[in-house]
Order: sequence, then C-alpha cells, then structure tokens
Amino acid sequence: MDLAGKPMNVIDAEMAGALAALVEALESNASITGLILASGKKDFFAGADVDQLWALETAEQGFEASMHFKSWLRRLEQAGKPVVAAIHGRCLGGGLEIAMACHHRIVLDDGKACLGLPEVKLGLLPGGGGTQRLPRLVGMQQALQWMGEGTEVRAAQALSSGLVQALAKTPEDMLAQARAWIAAHPKPQQPWDAPKFCYPGGDSRSPATAQLMAIAPSMASAKSWGNYPAITHIMSSVFEGGLVDFDTALQIESRYFAACVVSPESRNLIGTLWYQLNAIKKGASRPQGVPVSKVNKLGILGAGMMGAGIAYVAAKAGVEVVLLDTTQALADKGKAYSQGVLDKAVKKGYRSPEQREAQLARIQATTDYAALADCQLVIEAVFEDREVKAQVTQLAEAQLAADAVFASNTSTLPITGLAKASARPDRFIGLHFFSPVDKMPLVEIIVGEQTSDETLAKGFDFVQQIGQTPIVVNDSRGFYTSRVFATYVMEGLAMLKEGVHPRSIEVAGLQAGMPMPPLALQDEVSLSLGVHVADQTRKDMAAAGQRYEAHPGEPVLRQMCEMGRIGKKAGRGFYDWPEDGQGEKRLWPGLQDLFPLADEQPDQQEIIERLLYAQANEAARCLEEGVLRSVADGNVGSILGWGFAPFFGGALQFINTIGPAHFVQRSRQLAQAHGKRFKPAANIVDLARRGIFFDQGGA
Repeated sequence: MDLAGKPMNVIDAEMAGALAALVEALESNASITGLILASGKKDFFAGADVDQLWALETAEQGFEASMHFKSWLRRLEQAGKPVVAAIHGRCLGGGLEIAMACHHRIVLDDGKACLGLPEVKLGLLPGGGGTQRLPRLVGMQQALQWMGEGTEVRAAQALSSGLVQALAKTPEDMLAQARAWIAAHPKPQQPWDAPKFCYPGGDSRSPATAQLMAIAPSMASAKSWGNYPAITHIMSSVFEGGLVDFDTALQIESRYFAACVVSPESRNLIGTLWYQLNAIKKGASRPQGVPVSKVNKLGILGAGMMGAGIAYVAAKAGVEVVLLDTTQALADKGKAYSQGVLDKAVKKGYRSPEQREAQLARIQATTDYAALADCQLVIEAVFEDREVKAQVTQLAEAQLAADAVFASNTSTLPITGLAKASARPDRFIGLHFFSPVDKMPLVEIIVGEQTSDETLAKGFDFVQQIGQTPIVVNDSRGFYTSRVFATYVMEGLAMLKEGVHPRSIEVAGLQAGMPMPPLALQDEVSLSLGVHVADQTRKDMAAAGQRYEAHPGEPVLRQMCEMGRIGKKAGRGFYDWPEDGQGEKRLWPGLQDLFPLADEQPDQQEIIERLLYAQANEAARCLEEGVLRSVADGNVGSILGWGFAPFFGGALQFINTIGPAHFVQRSRQLAQAHGKRFKPAANIVDLARRGIFFDQGGA
C-alpha cells in the first residue's frame, strides 16, 4: 500500500477503490493463494481521510459510509484465503481496522511501531469494525480502555494482549513469517466466525462484564463529565455488540458512528485540532519567503523550572544547550531535571541508557556568559522582573554574534518594553513556553513592535524543530494566553467573594470541560505570583498614564496572601495541600468564614457560563484588538495552552457553537448582573448582526 501524493496511507476514495479491487481479485482469482498487506511508506497506515469524514453531513451518510467500508473488510476475511498484515511504524484508526480484518498480524519490532484506535480524540468512534473486532481479540475491558482513551500501544503490549500474533526483527523476517503462515493456513477462519467463539474474559452476558458495565459509565463520566458523547457511544457499541452475532454488531457500530460523525463535539474537535492545527503546523502563521533555519546551539538564562524544561526538550531534539544560572549549584540543579526525566524513561524502557547519556551530554550547565558565544538563539527564563531581565539581556548580547536571536520566556511583560534593554530590538522576540515544558505542547510566539520577519521565522522554526506547536500573537500585556487564562481563575475568585460555595465553583470548572477547577489552578500557579503580576501591571500602566481597573477577584488574592496562604508551594492556599504530596488536597474550611456564603446560591449552569463566557469574550477582544493574528491561533492556543474545553473547539469556536446571537444576548444579561467585563466584544456583536461566524476550519 503506497498512496500516491500523500506522505501516509489513508482511506480515501483512491485507496478504498484499490483495496476493494484487491478483495475482488482475492475472491475471483484461483491462482491467488494468499495475501500479504504491507506498506510502501514509513508507516503502515494512518487511518481515515478526514476530508471525507468532514464531508459527511447527515447521520444517514455516516451510516452508509461506515457500512460500505466494512462490507469489503468482511469480504476480505471471508474470502477463504489467508490474509496477513505485515505492520511497521504507526498503524492507527482505519489502518488498524484493516489489520484486524486480516487473519494474522505480524509487527516489526524496531521500536517505532504503535497501534491504536484514537478516533475518540476527534469525537468519533472506530467505524470500520474496531468496536467489535478489538474486544473479540483482547477482551472488553482492555478494548474499552484503549478506545475510550485513544491509547496507542507498542509492539510488545500488542503481542501480549492478543492484538497481534507475532513480532519480527527485520522486514525480511516479517515477510518470511507471513509467507510461512500463509503456507501453513490455506483455509483460515476469523475467531468470531467460529461456531463456538468466546470473548476473552466473557461477552456482555458474563458476570465479569456485568460488573464492568455497572461501573464503567460512572468512571467515564467522572473524567469526561458527559461532555464527550463518543465515549458513551463506544461503551454502548461494545456492550450491545456483545449480545448479538458479528454482522448485526457491525450494524450497531455504524449507527453509533453516525451519531458521532454529525455531533457538534466531533465537528468542533476536527475543525480545530485537525484543520486549524494542521494549518498552523504547515506555517500559516510564519512569514513567507524567509528561508527555513535550524538552531544547533541554544543558550538558556535561568535554570529554574522553565529553563530546565526548555533545556530538556531542546536536548531531546538534538540541540546543544548552554544552561546558565547565577551559581553552579543552580545550573547543575537545572540539568538534574533532565537526568530525572530520563532516568524514569530508561526505567520504563522508553529510552536506552546510551540515549540518556547522549542527551545529557548535550546540556552544559554553567555560570559563564562567554559560553553563549556561538549560540544562534538565547532564551531568557529568569524571574518576572524588568530590571533582572534587562541585566541578563545585556550580559548575553555582549557575547552573541550579530545574527543571533534573543528571546524572552516572559508570560506577561510586553516584549516591546523588554526589547528596550536590547541593542538590537529587531532580533528580540517572545517565546512563551508552558509548564511543565516537556508535557505542554504549545509555545506562544510574541512579536514586538520592532521584531523582524526574519526573527519571527527563526523563532517559529525553532519551536517546530523541538517538536512544539507555535502560535503567533502581537505584543500586549499578558499577550493572549495569560490574558485570557486569567479571566478563568479570576472569575472563580470573584464568585467566591460574592459568596458562591467554593465547591460549586470547582465542580463548575470541571463540568465546563476545563482540566482543573479555578481555585485549585490558582493554587498551582501561586497566589503571590498573581499579586506580583497585578502590582507590576498597575505600576506599568501608571507610568504610561493609563488607569488600572482591578478585577473583582483581585482582593481575594490579596486577602489570602496577607494570611500567608499563597498556594500549593506553601502547602496552604484555597486548599490545604498534603505535606508529603501523597494525600488528597482539601478545600480550606476557613474559606466560608473569610467569604461567607450568600443566602441564595446561583444555578450551577450560570456558574459554568460565567467561567466560559469570561474566557471566550476576552479571546474575541484579543482578536478584535489585533493581539491574535488568526482564529486558528486563538482556538488552538486556548486548548493547548490552558486547556479550554476541547469539545467546544477552543475559545472562539465556543462562540460559534452556541451562536453569536445567543452569545451576545446572554453576555448582556451577565454584564447587567455581574459587571461590564461581560459586555460582548464588538466583533461578536458584528457577527450576530450579520448572521455569520468566526472561521471554523474545515476542508
């Protein structure tokens, strides 16, 4: 299989036609005694063609497309001739469904193979028989876990679970095994077509499955809060399919697939995390006409949590790193972070000891600025203080070549102001990483007033070089991510001050689809940092002759800090945190004394709306003011940066989902009740008036 004109094999019309013709030949040509399905590309198969899925507009179309795909897979496995899947690299989605329709599966065990059904990540379920064949191979419990989480498994686990039957050390060995199996099994039959077939671990009628299905929905709901219908549809398809014959089970799957493919959740996830994300990865935000660059040596100023994380991901990507701090002990501590992460990776078998040592060797911990001399890029990751940042900027630039780029990892301070300390502001840029760097995929690139296109292109290229996802924004206080993220936690604080029950606020954050509730998140970030940022903002605005308006939630931060409750790092904030880090955190009982509960509590839906509308409205203002350069950057940045509810497709797509007209109406109601911060942004009002939407991605 080698689909022309595409880097990976996908199930588009051309591939489906070729595979259907192959099945026809297998059935009708007596000289064909068996079939080996292999790939001519670096991976076996990527899955479905998302453009074709996006084109499905009705449930009927979804059902027919699913059944058509499965019809020739069913013919493949019932043709009476042996079919072997020779798998290397990634085998995902529809590709794995093809492989499972083969009678025998062999995986090239070269460390690159991974198999899985990740459709749930796009709000879908496997529609090519995956919800029926996988549980019949590995058991219902394992299949539900893998499909519900979109898990990709490695070769050894695929073998031990029963998903595949053999591993091979070389491509030649794999083909030899395939030919031998075909010769030894001239008349194969799939397990589920055998008269006495039994599910591994029991079918839907077994006591073990009854117990599983009694708790699985509640466990899924505890994680998803009912925001991802595909998870429920997967469970239903597996359970109902386990009560009937295989062909009826395939029809049941297609009905649930049809429900998923037209759901708002799936359309939002595909529009943002497929189309808009891929547009960004292909350079939609990068200046055109600037040659692609590569960083061979990187300097990092500050070996704290952020600097150490940046050093790790850069060294992992093969970049030489100079990690600099004020003392050798601090610099060594920063390098030790990489040591710790890599030790865990070696223990789990993800890295070899040799790979660990090679990566650590690329990190030079030092206090000597002269070591920066041949760095093409230097990233400053010191404390959020203008004077400190100005000092390290000048010390570093004194060592750098004329064409080197200097970047700040600041999360709030305007880049144009920081660039005033630079002798070459055209080569000064913001690269805002998120913590922990090795787990957070986003980097927010901030363009100052004098930042050149060449500098922006170099920053963009570096972010992609180290495997991160870049969004590009224009300079302003808080940029995009920090500015909008703050509205989420601050709205939670404002409601606490109003007397809303803190548990209601926290549950509402999770119900809204956020990864963490607002009070817990503020504890993680640090209350004292919030006060510092507010004080710095007030000072800067006063210096610029501008009036500072405190958010209603700000006094809560100050009250808590005055009591020494500054967050998780002190073990005391809105929560009491366990000293050993092992126990459960608990909301501080004193909150209700400090912020007495209101006699009348708001409806839970209103709390959810306040948390979501505050973010979406601020995101729209960023687009209106030109801080955001594109809707795609806004949506992708909100999901990857601070975890805005993915099933809504991002902060701006949330407005599209509920409709601009409804958003404007509800925002005005919230503004009347809770303050002018909810007054709808002018661009949303304009969308509502014209009956149009923000760009929604798509083919």
